[in-house]
Order: sequence, then structure tokens, then C-alpha cells
Amino acid sequence: MTEPLCSICGTPFAGAGSNHVCGSCSIARPSYDAARAALVYEGHSRHLIHSLKYRYKTHMRRPLALMTADLLAAVVAEWQPDLMVPVPLHVRRLRSRGFNQAVLVAEVLAQSWRIPCDRRAMTRNRWTEPQITLSAEERRRNVKDAFSVAADVQGMSVLLIDDVFTTGSTVDECARVLKEAGAVRVLVATVARAVEQ
Repeated sequence: MTEPLCSICGTPFAGAGSNHVCGSCSIARPSYDAARAALVYEGHSRHLIHSLKYRYKTHMRRPLALMTADLLAAVVAEWQPDLMVPVPLHVRRLRSRGFNQAVLVAEVLAQSWRIPCDRRAMTRNRWTEPQITLSAEERRRNVKDAFSVAADVQGMSVLLIDDVFTTGSTVDECARVLKEAGAVRVLVATVARAVEQ
């Protein structure tokens, strides 16, 4: 995604100028320290992510992850995270889908960026409704207290990985519990970001 954008949540701004904090992050700062997405969630990127996630075309993880690795390489190098953690799925959804798309993408990113990846660092400890049909407020309530940390992240800078950043509710809740577990910084990298038109 092109600059200028919010230096915290990564929302792109129309027009020229420099990166700065958006109004939403000024009013209610998220638990994560910064978030960036490689692509806008529309058109071809949306189609490719849907093919991976809902049509079980797991081979799509590689091109999506390699685009993400290339487009976000500079910012991730600047962040210097200690550990990469994919956003977990509930075991019921994992069984029905057969894979966690965040894990598939994170495995490729870990190789590209040479960052250790712990796919079991977090667990989703209760069932949540699919976020796709929910409003922003419903999404926040849906994921509240849904995650727990299962690894030692004390003093670490953690890079959360997910496929799509929509409202940020999921990564915000993950970041909150990671910081409660001792992470000093939580950063977010996603393949795509939904942007209001």
C-alpha cells in the first residue's frame, strides 16, 4: 500500500503528505504498535485470498506471501521483530478448513524475512462467529477474551501475521493479550487491508 498512511494502523490517506496518526487511532489507540498491509483487499488480491481461504487452493499461499514479503520488507526490517506469530484459528474451524491460512503465509514470510515463527505461540480458546458478516463493534465483542498466549514472549517484539486486516479487532485483541503476557511491542503484517471507499 502506498503512503501517506496512518503511522499506527496503516490506513491510507487520500492525496499527498506525510505519514501521521489518523483520527481513530488518536481517539482510541489500538493495543498493537503499528500495522501494515501489502495490498488493498479488492479485485485480484481479494480473489486470490478467497481462493486460498474458501476454495482450499493452498498453493496460492506462496505468491501471496512472496508479494507480501517483497512489499513489506523495508518496514519489517525497520521494526526488527524477535518472533513471528500467526493469528490462530479455533480448533473447530481448523478441523473443518484443514489449515490456517495465517500459518501458511507466515511460514513463507519467516523464510523470506529470516524471523523465527512460532505457530503455537497463541491459541484461540473459544469459538467465535466468522467476522466477515459482523459490524466493527460486533467484531470487537466477538473476539474479546478469545485468545491466550502459550509461549514465553517476555521482553519480545512480536510480529503478528494474518491474511486480511478489516477493522483490526482480531489483531488488536491478540496484541492486548500478548502485551499482558510480557511482549514489549506488537506489530502487525497482513497480506491485504480492507479500505473504505
